[in-house]
Amino acid sequence: MNTHKIEDTTVDISPEALAGLGGGELAYVRTIRSEDVQRLFPQAPDIAPGLTLFTLHAADGTPIMLTDSREAALANASQHELTTVSVH
Repeated sequence: MNTHKIEDTTVDISPEALAGLGGGELAYVRTIRSEDVQRLFPQAPDIAPGLTLFTLHAADGTPIMLTDSREAALANASQHELTTVSVH
């Protein structure tokens, strides 16, 4: 059996390449502060500052939804047949 050591590597991937990952079926959930909502969701109403919220994003980073619970974001991804992946 061969063992290969893989070093930590940073890879730059274009938004177009990310959009193609998983054939448009991948998404991820991110935690954001309510102060950042207007930047990602300009159409959203004013939200009190200091809240922790969750966003569901397409693989290319496009915001899909905003919610107050991680479970709701994951449920929405499931309803739309999106596979959620962990992004660090």
